[in-house]
Amino acid sequence: MNAEKRREIFTRLRAANPHPTTELEYTTPFELLVAVILSAQATDVSVNKATRRLYALAATPAAIFALGIDGLIPYVQSIGLYRNKAKNVIETCRILLTEHEGQVPRNGAALEALPGVGRKTANVVLNTAFGEPTIAVDTHIFRVANRIGLAPGKTVEAVEHKLMKSTPPEFLNDAHHWLILHGRYTCMARTPLCWNCMIADLCEYRDKTALPTKGI
Repeated sequence: MNAEKRREIFTRLRAANPHPTTELEYTTPFELLVAVILSAQATDVSVNKATRRLYALAATPAAIFALGIDGLIPYVQSIGLYRNKAKNVIETCRILLTEHEGQVPRNGAALEALPGVGRKTANVVLNTAFGEPTIAVDTHIFRVANRIGLAPGKTVEAVEHKLMKSTPPEFLNDAHHWLILHGRYTCMARTPLCWNCMIADLCEYRDKTALPTKGI
């Protein structure tokens, strides 16, 4: 895909949604960090239901650490892999308190050193909480980038590298959110809604014979 097409894709996504953000609910970088840890292999809806209850009681590293794993589990047990996630959240709180003065570090390496935090989670926090121009490649972004020809790659790392290199700088802060939302609600895995896609004429995806047509 050439640079002109890429720019037009992001121009249209920005026009439709000038101020995109995560669908996870949070008010502080720490709340976002915990929500993203909990969101692995879970929906944002399920995480939001859990964190609303949790944050009403405990919304700081000290408060959640004081709950302990057994005290945290009742708040997150509706989320998949909740036992391991509870363990990771408690240990993350401990590290934040002992090594970062209770603050979420604004550094990718320090974030990735936290339990349950990989590169994707670190990039989400850096981008969403701190406004850093990062792109967290999740399953939606990986699919969209490959399917439409925006940044094809066989690995998450390859797609991230291509997106960071080829996305015009003025779009970098928001590209992560636009691509996730596009993959979640339009360019879906099984039945992409090409007939209702604002960038369909720019997309390099060709095999549309099995897709629904407008009006169905």
